[in-house]
Amino acid sequence: MPKSRNPNSDAVTRTDFPDLKLHNRGKVRDIYEVDGKILLVATDRISAFDVVLPNGIPNKGRVLTMLSKFWFDFMKHIIPNHVISMDVREYPPPTKPYRDILSGRSMLVKKAKPYPVECVVRGYLAGSAVKEYKKTLSVCGVKLPSGLRESEKLPEPVFTPSTKAESGHDINISRKEMANLIGEQKTALLIDKSLAIFNAASDYASSRGIILSDTKFEFGEYEGETILIDEVLTPDSSRYWLAETYEVGKPQTNFDKQYVRDYLETLAWDKTPPGPVLPPEVVARTEEKYKQAYKLLTGRDLV
Repeated sequence: MPKSRNPNSDAVTRTDFPDLKLHNRGKVRDIYEVDGKILLVATDRISAFDVVLPNGIPNKGRVLTMLSKFWFDFMKHIIPNHVISMDVREYPPPTKPYRDILSGRSMLVKKAKPYPVECVVRGYLAGSAVKEYKKTLSVCGVKLPSGLRESEKLPEPVFTPSTKAESGHDINISRKEMANLIGEQKTALLIDKSLAIFNAASDYASSRGIILSDTKFEFGEYEGETILIDEVLTPDSSRYWLAETYEVGKPQTNFDKQYVRDYLETLAWDKTPPGPVLPPEVVARTEEKYKQAYKLLTGRDLV
């Protein structure tokens, strides 16, 4: 079977393409290797508290893919990226039987060597950073001014790298530790590019009535060149807020899976596998949030 769907749902939670070489399955993406290239397929799987839940969110994978493509194109002047094509008609012949499922939720990309770090940029005091700041007046070792409140804009964006974990939480590291992993020169380059992308995205999002609080990027090396890879500036990798409802001093409403997390917090679940099945109303509301993020940022409905 080329795909799996949830009962009573249009969500694609798993792909199985017998003619293609499966490279890896992540929390969301099924990754195949074909003709020396990588085929990234964004499923509709959703995870919370590092547990992949039994049922997915219809069209989530399409939002992640189409929004990533929008931002990859937007950032071309800052750094090249790994995208070869999103047109299934241009994919290698072995993919032809699977074009229906691949359309809109896949990218054919260069087989880059990923750097073993995630490049996190924070523009506001939010999420896990709030607790750390209250204890140390710093975030991931970066000192901040005293008196900042939750969700407050930082004096300037802060770069806070982490290691990439195959499972569980990523681990925050210092810039020195990052340099030990990839070298001083590449560290300086990734910091520069991360901040440039973040600032460009923030300015654009602001023009659309959206605040980009924080995000994470991944980079890799291809034919001796550093390029932007994976996904970029999606609701899964970024924290977006509506500017019109933004209020300093409290948590904000995010365009991501926060709605799912909030629901799960009402359950007597110990946050270990297997996760609970999401009720239809939670699925529908979460799908709506993802689609809303896409439309607000691009000005287009998801087709």
